Amino acid sequence: MERLRRHRVFVMAVVINILVVAAGVLDPQTLGQWANRGLEEITRLFGWFYMVSLFGFVVLLFALAFSRYGKLRLGPQDSRPDYDVFSWISMLLAAGLGVGLVFYGMAEPMSHYLSPPFAEATPATAEAARQAIQYSFFNWGVHQWSVFGLVGLIIAYFQFRKGRAGLVSSVLSTVTPARPRGRRWAPWLDVFAVVATVMGVATSLGLGVLQVNGGLHAVFGLPEGLAWQSLILAVMFAAYMASTWAGLDKGIRRLSNLNMLLCLGMLLYVLVTGPTLRILETITLGFGDYLQHFIGMSLHATPYADDAWASEWTLFYWSWAIAWSPFVGTFVARVSRGRTIREFVLGVLLVPALLACLWIGVFGGAALNLERTADAGLAAASRDNVNVALFYLLDLLPMSELASVVAMLLILVFLVTSADSASYIVAQMTDDGSINPPLYKRVTWGVLIAAICLTLIALGGLGGLQSASVLSSLPFSFVLLAMAVALVRMLRRDHASLLNLLYRRHGDIPVGADAIEADLLEREQQLRAARRRVAAERQASPAREVEPETATETKTEADTEASPGA
Repeated sequence: MERLRRHRVFVMAVVINILVVAAGVLDPQTLGQWANRGLEEITRLFGWFYMVSLFGFVVLLFALAFSRYGKLRLGPQDSRPDYDVFSWISMLLAAGLGVGLVFYGMAEPMSHYLSPPFAEATPATAEAARQAIQYSFFNWGVHQWSVFGLVGLIIAYFQFRKGRAGLVSSVLSTVTPARPRGRRWAPWLDVFAVVATVMGVATSLGLGVLQVNGGLHAVFGLPEGLAWQSLILAVMFAAYMASTWAGLDKGIRRLSNLNMLLCLGMLLYVLVTGPTLRILETITLGFGDYLQHFIGMSLHATPYADDAWASEWTLFYWSWAIAWSPFVGTFVARVSRGRTIREFVLGVLLVPALLACLWIGVFGGAALNLERTADAGLAAASRDNVNVALFYLLDLLPMSELASVVAMLLILVFLVTSADSASYIVAQMTDDGSINPPLYKRVTWGVLIAAICLTLIALGGLGGLQSASVLSSLPFSFVLLAMAVALVRMLRRDHASLLNLLYRRHGDIPVGADAIEADLLEREQQLRAARRRVAAERQASPAREVEPETATETKTEADTEASPGA
């Protein structure tokens, strides 16, 4: 019974995932209709709430980064990051954006070009092209990453700084500490996060398989069907199982670095072989419009018109980001130990968003310019089949076959990295937040994700299950707000406690308002005092009597150096 209690989140999550998939397979049409209707109602009734919340998250994160808390480290104050900057950013990009950016990096601007946002421009005009890039930058910019960054920051602070489990439930337990009865419901929060993560990753993996199959059909003429899709999934499964076996450092880190190199290579290829000058001008204008209209786009509600554009694009992205934030945020926290809050916020909010905008600017800018100057048919291709739109663009450039193979490899590696990251984090969620979950749980979730994906491809239900997984965004948005309150409350409490302690112990130390500098100063004084005590005892005692005492003091000094901040 005790063993079952320890693994109750794991067991409940597996059972619920199987039941949800069974419902999607038995009646995919009904599930799709129900999920799409529910998502439509949520975005209609709570769209304003999503807009205000995500804008507030952006403001909160930047405020924390440049506040007195910005020097706090996610871990002991003398800790250092586990990963170098390149690997860190690569892992962020692989987990948070992945294959979705490859899917829509070109297709989304083309869609907005034909159907401008909020009908504010005439379709297929220069103004429509300008707005297409502007709103694509916005949809893939800092707002999505504010959700991932907030969850990641909160979990990292409580896990690595406060010694709590890396779980949503452990953070929320600090909001209502006087109500222990509420803790009985805590495991359901973790089950909720696991189910949303597994469903989302399985459907994304399935959509990625369809895109790879579409690319093979467009480039090499191979048939599109279950046989080839099963083979592609089998290759992915073997790859991410090998990465799962290798672990975080040897598996996910190396795959993420490969992702980044392939991304940069594809960017340079399209930039150099495409309409280079027009692409650079598109990126420049896009960033200018994005920054100029940032607040207006963030809060662009439509109370005087029934416009569905925001629900179909921006609000869907916001819902997706919130639904996936337990997975992406927990992974971001796991790879960010040792960084300061300022480093974390600037790295998580700005760098992935910048890379996403560059990708959209290069691929979307090239496609728009080729469409307007040469009538390349890319807009119609994007509208008809988003799976092959990228390959139609590459077909217009030199060395198209080689570029298409590299693009399919990029998609494949992104999918492998996402599935591997998901199996790792879901195993962590179902193992009491352990940063090193057991291999059998990682393998179990990896197998289950692949099995769900294959079932949905074979029997239908990918779209319906994807919409159903996004429905979890509404309840979790309230959980996010409670987690933000818990973080701010804990930061203020820790800051006040540290200052009071330092003033009480060292009244003559000019600690001012910077608790971190005062903490480091206190450490230095403790070390100096320990060294003085050791030196004084050596002078006062015979050598044969001092030897054990010196060892004891030296150990005390080492312990002082290794202990976390007050």
